[in-house]
Amino acid sequence: MEQNNTAYTRRKMLGALGLTLAAGLPVGAAPVSKRSGGGPVYATVIAMQEDKKLTAGSIVQTAGYHAAGDGGAAVYQVAEKGGIALQNGLSAVLLAGASVNYKMFGAVGDGKNDDGVQIKAAHEFANEHNIPVVNPGGEFWLKQTNAIPVYTNVHWGNTVFHIDEQYNTKTNARFEIRSRLKPVKVEADKDLLLKVLKPGVKMIPELAPYTNCLVFAADDKDRIGLRAGERYNGQSWAREDFFYVEEHGRIIGDLAWEFKNFTSLMAYPCDQGYLVVEGGTFLMSGNSPGTFKGTKYDGYWRGGITISRSRTIIREQWVGLEKGAADVALNPRGGFYSFSRVYDVTLQDVRLIPWEQDREGKERDVPAGTYGISCNRTLKARFCRVTAEGGPVHWGVFGTNLNKQFIIDSCSLNRVDVHFHCWHLYIKDSQIGYRGVTVTGGGDLFVENTTIWSRNFISFRRDFGAKWDGAIYVRNCRYMPAGQGDTAVLEFVPADFTYNYPIGYGRTIRVEGLTVDYHALPGSTGICWLMRTAAFSKMKSSGERLFFPHAVSFRDVVVEGRSKGVRLVEMAAPQGYRQPLKGGPGVPNASLVFENVQLEQEGARHLLLNAAPDKQPEDEYALSPEIRVVNCHHFSAELAGAAGLRVERSLVGALKADLQGELSLADCRLQPAGKAGETTFYKLAATAGTSFTNCTVHAPVVDGTPKPSLVDTYGFIKLNKILRFNHLNTRLGQEILKEVKLQPRFVRMLASHHELEGESM
Repeated sequence: MEQNNTAYTRRKMLGALGLTLAAGLPVGAAPVSKRSGGGPVYATVIAMQEDKKLTAGSIVQTAGYHAAGDGGAAVYQVAEKGGIALQNGLSAVLLAGASVNYKMFGAVGDGKNDDGVQIKAAHEFANEHNIPVVNPGGEFWLKQTNAIPVYTNVHWGNTVFHIDEQYNTKTNARFEIRSRLKPVKVEADKDLLLKVLKPGVKMIPELAPYTNCLVFAADDKDRIGLRAGERYNGQSWAREDFFYVEEHGRIIGDLAWEFKNFTSLMAYPCDQGYLVVEGGTFLMSGNSPGTFKGTKYDGYWRGGITISRSRTIIREQWVGLEKGAADVALNPRGGFYSFSRVYDVTLQDVRLIPWEQDREGKERDVPAGTYGISCNRTLKARFCRVTAEGGPVHWGVFGTNLNKQFIIDSCSLNRVDVHFHCWHLYIKDSQIGYRGVTVTGGGDLFVENTTIWSRNFISFRRDFGAKWDGAIYVRNCRYMPAGQGDTAVLEFVPADFTYNYPIGYGRTIRVEGLTVDYHALPGSTGICWLMRTAAFSKMKSSGERLFFPHAVSFRDVVVEGRSKGVRLVEMAAPQGYRQPLKGGPGVPNASLVFENVQLEQEGARHLLLNAAPDKQPEDEYALSPEIRVVNCHHFSAELAGAAGLRVERSLVGALKADLQGELSLADCRLQPAGKAGETTFYKLAATAGTSFTNCTVHAPVVDGTPKPSLVDTYGFIKLNKILRFNHLNTRLGQEILKEVKLQPRFVRMLASHHELEGESM
């Protein structure tokens, strides 16, 4: 080889080759030897460009891009056009190896260059040749470049991206993970699909041609999910559903709606393999554009990663602010991670932050929700070991709509939120912070082994009807109220508003093993309800009747950090609810069980069923519950209407019942507490009979002192005179027996008495 100032001698070439390989030359891009037509190795791209003796067809190498060993080592072929310009009108065209990195395309990493230009070129090359981007380290600055297309696997390792948010746009994120596959219109018998596309369907053979597709059905002319609130006037959603088609038309993704028509029926083909994007640190400048305009805003801005490819896994990433930077954005962001129209996607082992929204001083507030993660129209989206926490100034990290099989696993988040139409939500082994869990939708809602620190344990969004059309399961969880005021485990408080879809409080509710923890608020005196519902059961605006769960159970609920316990639920207008089954006096169509629940004391009313005789049921489908209370001490209630009540192994305080059903007390102690002047503690009317089994009657406690003389005001008993209802082995407390000597006949009545027998001595 002829020696000159640009080419190395053979010995230097071999040394440079070793440097090239050490610097990260792509596997499979080894230089061609001189004997087989190989060319020289250059220290840099500039050195290669200065060589006037290169000829078309030559294979050349560089030991770096800007400097030898800078990580930009690469192999090129000299061609007549395309690639890096050389002398004599030729070009050096990069040869595809097993992978590419950003230095190979000239990324500088000096804080001044917009490295996004070279990063975009690297991904476009990788996409063209279907090879991964492997960039295990380095720091890069993204300024005005966006819409960097990602079609292949990416390994970022310890790479650090500095994102200058002043160049965020409303249309494009910095990285866009896409599919090469394009959506197609579903060609099938429309009338047939309208008949079979409904809840419960598992097979639609007519859709077999769309196997491995995510199918979206929508009727834009049928508006549902009307949003309550003055600021949302006119907002609504098209009736829309989506599902994944497996072999032979097997449907994955339970359907929620029936359709009268379709205005759109589209299939989005899903890639057959998983695309994995792993590693990387993203440091944000915090100054996303937009100016404050009162309650107006300029729209949502993008600055992170959008994902529109099904079967994408993103993992092992860190997102935060630059050192010394603050989030000063005045307009909302649409999610650093933004998932849309995708099936089977995962975000795991990621740390990011919620964005600031409610700052001190209204002129600095962001006038809409601003999000770290956005999800819209996703099926089977999993979030595993994701951390995104903040304080009261931060908005919820999640901003989502239309999500099905939404899975939160081992995460620490400041909120889990679905505005409209969540279907199947699973939260387990997680910690949810100040903004809490706020959802509407249906299907299965599981919350297991999770701690939630918020105003309510679960808030069902009022603006979308506070609805859940399905089963609710809460197991082995801890609830930490975040404020001094009243709160609820499950809060269902819709507005009296026409939402255009069924509104109700779940079909079944099962809560087992819940700790309400007030250690952070030991001075709290607020009421904690297990369920908090609206004061109405029928919408005045539309006449629509709400539904109540047909099976409710709360078991093993304890309170820590304060002595004040919880209250159960108030059903202010049960006669208006519309249940799936018929009911009425003696025919329950709902079951409510409260067992081992630590109740509030001091004369609180824990349960209300307000169906007085002047409030007639709408029809035979009105709520007619069977209520069972077990081992719940200091239980007090007011009940009227078609219902049955059985209380077991409990201390019963004030109980006022006028039931069209049965009232039974077993193994209970009756001891009301009140204030001076109160004389009505018990009213125990029940058309199907009132029964006492192995119960003990105690004197009422008035202003902290037992008053045996007031036992005769109970209504069902006057000592040595009257005993009403059915009794088996009824006893009197020692504080009464010390004051009164019982007559033998009255003792026999206490031991056994039937309501058909005379009630007087």
